[in-house]
Amino acid sequence: MPPAAPSLRIVFAGTPAVALPTLDALAASRHELLAVVTRADAPLGRKRLLTPSPVAARAAELGVATIKANRLREPETEAVRERAADLGVIVAYGGLLRAPMLAAPRLGWINLHFSLLPRWRGAAPVQRAVMAGDSETGSAVFQLVEELDAGDVFSLERRPIGADETAGDVLAALSVSGAAQLASVVDAIADGTAVATPQRGEVTIAAKLTQGDARLPLAAAGDAVYARLRGVSPEPGAFVIVGGERFKIHAARLAKGADRLPPGAFGSRGGRVYLGTGTHPLELLTVQPAGKKAMAAADWWRGLQRPEEVVAE
Repeated sequence: MPPAAPSLRIVFAGTPAVALPTLDALAASRHELLAVVTRADAPLGRKRLLTPSPVAARAAELGVATIKANRLREPETEAVRERAADLGVIVAYGGLLRAPMLAAPRLGWINLHFSLLPRWRGAAPVQRAVMAGDSETGSAVFQLVEELDAGDVFSLERRPIGADETAGDVLAALSVSGAAQLASVVDAIADGTAVATPQRGEVTIAAKLTQGDARLPLAAAGDAVYARLRGVSPEPGAFVIVGGERFKIHAARLAKGADRLPPGAFGSRGGRVYLGTGTHPLELLTVQPAGKKAMAAADWWRGLQRPEEVVAE
């Protein structure tokens, strides 16, 4: 009978839903999942009820001990040390790990990052890649170090970005493929076959998105406006200003065959609603005027009393 494959004692750190496929993969692996580190419960919804993170909720379902903290200081570091972890695994935790925490597991920490490192180091790699008009992105598993996303890379996988894919679409796909990629690296580390190589290429930084990023630059070329819209969808969500108020655009597509409109001008033809940019217009599909629920753009247009006077900024 062959000897059992070596296993590792693992601590996992993550917070949002994109971290769940990796958490599930580790829980189902040959390795021992000791504990989960995630951010503290946060107020959500209109009633601002304190709600566990998606990772915290899944850890509870799995019966795994959870360490909740927005900053990883000495108490959290000691809690990891006490568990005598071999390896830490992190996916979108949402906070920095300082030297004491990095050294707490015997083999340090590995990170699943959704970019082709060193391109798009930072908080919003997929969003920035889509906004920049990149034709491809991917995921990297690398050794976590104190410098932002700068460690040696164990595995790099590439993926094209579809012409109409949003950042949300790409992230959802990468969260699944990246979970399998990371699980394979963990197995290789346990088997002693993993090899990490230094990052090569130009470093670009993927800064966290702001509300300013979500406002569409309508004077820009249509391709750039559409890339911005896709990059900020679903969060924080694209908008323009109409009548001094925020007008959200939940879904749209680039209409290269439609008549051009001045930037910010609305128009309609054949039941379709268009918004002008510096070149090709956007065809609006789902919109949300201020103070109203999301609706089909055609329904919004039909409800206007003076559509010719409506202009976006």
